[in-house]
Amino acid sequence: MRRTLITLATAAILAGPSAANAQADPAGPGTVLRDEVLPSDLWLAGTGSARRLMYWTRDSDDRPAQSTGAIFIPAGTPPPGGWPVLSWEHGTVGVGDDCAPSTAGRSERDKNYLATWLRQGYAVVATDYIGLGTPGGHAYLDGRAEAHAAIDMVRAARAVDDSLSSKWVAIGQSQGGGAAVFTASLATKYGPELDYRGAVATGPASNIVDASIFVGPSTPAIRSSHLTAYATYVMNGLKAARPDFDLDSYLTPVGKELVDAAQTLCFTPLAERADGVTLNQLFSRPLSDGDFAATAHPIMDVPMTGYDRPLFIGQGTNDTDVPAPLTAKLVADLQANGVRPEVHVYPGLDHSATVAGSLPDSMPFVARLFG
Repeated sequence: MRRTLITLATAAILAGPSAANAQADPAGPGTVLRDEVLPSDLWLAGTGSARRLMYWTRDSDDRPAQSTGAIFIPAGTPPPGGWPVLSWEHGTVGVGDDCAPSTAGRSERDKNYLATWLRQGYAVVATDYIGLGTPGGHAYLDGRAEAHAAIDMVRAARAVDDSLSSKWVAIGQSQGGGAAVFTASLATKYGPELDYRGAVATGPASNIVDASIFVGPSTPAIRSSHLTAYATYVMNGLKAARPDFDLDSYLTPVGKELVDAAQTLCFTPLAERADGVTLNQLFSRPLSDGDFAATAHPIMDVPMTGYDRPLFIGQGTNDTDVPAPLTAKLVADLQANGVRPEVHVYPGLDHSATVAGSLPDSMPFVARLFG
């Protein structure tokens, strides 16, 4: 196996987070800072070997940042040219360091889904995103930063394991579905030395800002602990991406309490904490006021250009986390800009069920990309 040993960067890590942040990425995005065996209890079924990496990437302002992630190599002998790679972009887990999937583990849904791909002979590389287990905050729904982390995860994985092909596909769900669409728009330009083939996005987060500006203290009560939890992550993520954003001016005392709690609580305990708090109770003034939209649009709006490889979008009709009308608008906007995604709608499936429900369509789609 090839090993990237960057003495300066390693010394920075050992010196602590502030010293690590002070260093530029000495050999560019994808440079590995730490390489260790992933504990076996975090492996996917069918894994032959697995590692956890820390590596350099870039945030949405093209500044050096750090991310972590995991590599899952199928059991057996790689095919000629190496294992084709899927770069997995995970859905919402939280914004705190303890929520990083490469250390906290993954849901049964995600483990089963990723193991299905592994059994088909794909290596899976899975970024945690910037700020989940690395210095600084996690800029939730900062799509360019998430895309950079996913692309650089491919670079980092190939630096430590020469059984991996340069051919790769982005794949993601929910937060990661939106990130996968961002990745699709950036991949060939940001990672030109890699052989990017296309992307799969299910329940993709999109049109978040356009939907949010209708929210305020006088909005009819929406009783969904999931949506309330998501909103706290959105506000935290915007503050992480733009520290000068006046977050507190939008929040009620209840909102401040939950947004503070969201900085450390992962999604399930946060949703439990948010139970009984309606979305409008978070906010002291409408999100249409002030600079929320002007600040958030450049961070969270899905790009409309740059798509030069096939894109798969899957959406369940019963999805209440990313409602179908938001994805319909995403598709319409892409089509209006000359992008023709392959769209699959799954009647009766909710946000979670669409993950596995899309496999009969997404698996042959991906096989064609690598064909």
